[in-house]
Amino acid sequence: MTPDTTPHDPSPHDRSPHNPPPHDQPRHDPPPPIRVLLAEDQVLVRDSLKVLIDSAPGLTTVGEAGTGTEAVLLTGRQRPDVVLMDVRMPEMDGIEASRRICADPANAGTRVLILTTFDQDEYVYASLRAGASGFLLKSATATELLAAIHVVASGEALLAPTVTRRLIADFLRSPHPTPVVRDLGTITQREREVLTHIGQGKSNSEIAEHLHLTVGTVKTHISRLLAKLHARDRAQLVIAAYEGGLITIPDGRR
Repeated sequence: MTPDTTPHDPSPHDRSPHNPPPHDQPRHDPPPPIRVLLAEDQVLVRDSLKVLIDSAPGLTTVGEAGTGTEAVLLTGRQRPDVVLMDVRMPEMDGIEASRRICADPANAGTRVLILTTFDQDEYVYASLRAGASGFLLKSATATELLAAIHVVASGEALLAPTVTRRLIADFLRSPHPTPVVRDLGTITQREREVLTHIGQGKSNSEIAEHLHLTVGTVKTHISRLLAKLHARDRAQLVIAAYEGGLITIPDGRR
């Protein structure tokens, strides 16, 4: 009789740790990388940023722009997660480019991170008013820059407490500051707590840890605050927290 040479799957008893069954291990695909567009007119700086980002796990560059005009066009074409934007660029400065990018509903999933050597108030506030999610100096370390990209890509804002205090002080110096909200009567106690922490410059993760909430729950509260207080962005929520008497500034007012 001819021996049966048909291959058979090993029985469960025959399998060794080195020969596991084909479906025992679930497959987990890694999350897609954060897609970054570089907007910087200095080629050497831009090349350095590209090397840094492309060598970092979970990040990749999808385009490079040498002018503000190119940044706007490439954002519309590539739909990056984050635009790393320099302030001073030819044709159109980074703040105007940020304003155009953030004003386009098609770019709703794109966050702008301003990267510059200039720390003057005018750049900080103009960047925030333009819709940027953060402001970082070029003197920041590589670790700080990469962390900042992850922060803004997650939907959070880079508003350090020092920037928050200066934002309020700038608001108070205005001859006739326009109120952001008349009162906080429409928000819940939990939303009031979240708003207080926003006014103190805390990130979503820090708020979640302090209030023992998930980051997702904090984001939900922030979305409701934006809607209830008719605030355009996180910067306006900071002003709302001040106007509502939830936070103080160094000179003792409120």
